[in-house]
Amino acid sequence: MADPGGGAICSWNLHNHKKQSNSSQSRNCTKNGIVKEAQQNGKPHFYDKHIVESFEEAPLHAIVFTYMGYGIVTLFGYLRDFLRNWKIEKCNAATEREEQKDFVPLYQDFENFYTRNIYMRIRDNWNRPICSAPGPRFDMMERVSDDYNWMFRFTGRIIKDVINMGSYNFLGLADRYDESMKTIKDVLEVYGSGVASTRQEMGTLDKHKELEDLVAEFLNVEAAMVFGMGFATNSMNIPALVGKGCLILSDELNHTSLVLGARLSGATIRVFKHNNMQSLEKLLRDAVIYGQPRTRRAWKKILIMAEGVYSMEGSILHLPQIVALKKKYKAYLYIDEAHSIGAVGPTGRGVTEFFGIDPSNVDVLMGTFTKSFGASGGYIAGSKEIVDHLRVHSHSAAYATSMSPPIAEQIIRSLKLIMGLDGTMQGLRRLQQLAKNTRYFRQRLKEMGFIIYGNENAPIIPMLLYMPGKLAAFSRHMLEKKIGVVVVGFPATPLAEARARFCVSAAHTREMLDTVLEALDEMGDLLQLKYSRHRQSARPELYDETSFELDD
Repeated sequence: MADPGGGAICSWNLHNHKKQSNSSQSRNCTKNGIVKEAQQNGKPHFYDKHIVESFEEAPLHAIVFTYMGYGIVTLFGYLRDFLRNWKIEKCNAATEREEQKDFVPLYQDFENFYTRNIYMRIRDNWNRPICSAPGPRFDMMERVSDDYNWMFRFTGRIIKDVINMGSYNFLGLADRYDESMKTIKDVLEVYGSGVASTRQEMGTLDKHKELEDLVAEFLNVEAAMVFGMGFATNSMNIPALVGKGCLILSDELNHTSLVLGARLSGATIRVFKHNNMQSLEKLLRDAVIYGQPRTRRAWKKILIMAEGVYSMEGSILHLPQIVALKKKYKAYLYIDEAHSIGAVGPTGRGVTEFFGIDPSNVDVLMGTFTKSFGASGGYIAGSKEIVDHLRVHSHSAAYATSMSPPIAEQIIRSLKLIMGLDGTMQGLRRLQQLAKNTRYFRQRLKEMGFIIYGNENAPIIPMLLYMPGKLAAFSRHMLEKKIGVVVVGFPATPLAEARARFCVSAAHTREMLDTVLEALDEMGDLLQLKYSRHRQSARPELYDETSFELDD
């Protein structure tokens, strides 16, 4: 039988930690709607309320009209391309120059079909320029297009006090300068705005060490390392953890940074269905039994990669089950907490605290400072052995510029506020307010009849719109009501699952949320967006999990 835990290809070894104490009492647990009793014979426990998630099916007519909409737009796209080829309609898209017609083309014209004929029709709903801090309200620069969204021009008018329902400003810490930010100003005066060096050269400051010690204390782990860019924290560090001869088991909805890091590592990648423990266990079992393709040697490492909160689905990782499988098959676990750290859990410590699981059960904890902390950059935390390995082998540590000192101070300030080290209860109050706002907003949307996805405790709330025409109309009408929303469609979502994604903040007042809900109620009637029939879908399930047992 393969030994997935052995044969590390690097100079470090991930550790499987001891099982939890068997002194805790039995509790009920829910797996995808099925309640069963979990006996605490050294096995992890979890609570049923945490795994209640909604993925309601759309009515058949909504799906049919969605595909028809894309089909009609595609047909008109081919017609317009025909007119452009015959110079009947002006082509505004990028084309190869005549003098280069004998060269290999820089791009395939067909690959740009979607952008040219579908995305351009509704491009005004994205990349809107903001000219203020991303607080609960922001100011937006007005722009118009004279050629159907190929080019934009600014009118010089500022749209004031737009309610911000799109920023990941979960705790309201990304706001205008006030007296509480004085320490950031002091650091700027002492250190300047940049470091101009990498961590491995002249770019490690005492501020970085202070921040890393604080992150480790906050997460209750041995050590942590911070990086200047959140995306690079995944994409540049995963290749330092696994490589050729290793296996990565990745959730199908993982962020692009995780996907890129996995591809750059050279490890074999296999994908399991989102939050589906039956799918994951099947891959784990096959990996242990059959080993590597062709040679059948044991995998050097098996690494499970998942996110704490999924930014497009609003779902929360089923951490207790994954930890159980990780221990059962001697695999390792890497969790991206970009959207959960500082936003989930009674004191904002992410999904491990949310489920009451010891952080030592997760081998690599990754997170970013770009959401709840109102800053930029990311971190990787865990055992001292892993962090020390990354200080030497991380591409980001070797080649990327260090985190800016004022940014580091902003994160330190935010962490101290959340941890109560500033001498106030403001951090705890913000976390509680975020939880209240999240539950209130989700509940009201359900009562209105909208289909929303995800866990009731996740501050990211996707509302399904389905049709591409309604996607654009919804965003434009909401902006007219001075409400800024984020709409997402294909290819960022499945073709028939276009949606609006609301991000709730502790800084939102009840009056703001009621204003947004009133506008949503009106838009739901106008655009006929209230699709909910309260039918629960099997999505995202792949297998029948009634036969799946967590216990050995």
